[in-house]
Amino acid sequence: MGYQFLSVRRDGAVEHVTLNRPDVRNAFNEQVIAELSAWAGAAAADEGLRVVVLAGAGKVFSAGADAEWMARMAGYSQQENVDDAGRAAAMFRAINGLPCAVIGRVHGAALGGGAGLAAVCDIVVSTDTALFGFTETKLGILPAMISPFVLPKIGMSAARELFLTGMRFGAHRAREIGLVHAVVTDELLDETVQRYVDEVLSAAPSAVAAAKGLLPHVWGRKPEDVADLTAGAIAAQRVSPEGQEGLRAFLEKRKPGWTA
Repeated sequence: MGYQFLSVRRDGAVEHVTLNRPDVRNAFNEQVIAELSAWAGAAAADEGLRVVVLAGAGKVFSAGADAEWMARMAGYSQQENVDDAGRAAAMFRAINGLPCAVIGRVHGAALGGGAGLAAVCDIVVSTDTALFGFTETKLGILPAMISPFVLPKIGMSAARELFLTGMRFGAHRAREIGLVHAVVTDELLDETVQRYVDEVLSAAPSAVAAAKGLLPHVWGRKPEDVADLTAGAIAAQRVSPEGQEGLRAFLEKRKPGWTA
């Protein structure tokens, strides 16, 4: 499928997806949202896809909403705004729910919806000079659509501070609150991303998908309330083809078949 504002490159089981609107700092508009939604739908059905690297072209990852899009929003009715926001929320949900690992490659800035896009990545690698911000309140709006994905990452206390002020913060603070997992120099950005890609590829694809799918069902619940769920999950994986292959490879002191 061809895209106007996305650049998609496949390398075996890894797909590199780049927001490609550098002239407007990779800002979101209706078409970017539609293209990301379409791409995520195809990716979810792609059994050969194991890792996604999500990046931005040019000087920044994503600066949030496009000014022209926001100007159109100002003239929307309440229902038109609900419909528009619903499409964006569905996009974030689709990326968040992908059964493969999604790695964010962040540089320059990730603001507003761009910070939300970082939040739906499983792993985020950032340059040490990148800036982040949930800046919506500075514009008189709020980070509502991205909040279900941001809160599990950064927690309520950080969200209160950063949502209410709309302040920008650096990569090291982003790492402290859980939005970012590795902070590196510009020169080490791609090397570090590749290291995470290699780590994911060394894990069983079905185990990665199962682990990712399990997390939201376990997070925040008492151990006794999820005992049956977790026992069933590990039992199912143990008897699965990849579970059996992994156990045999461990016992036989060899690499499992999915690393070939």
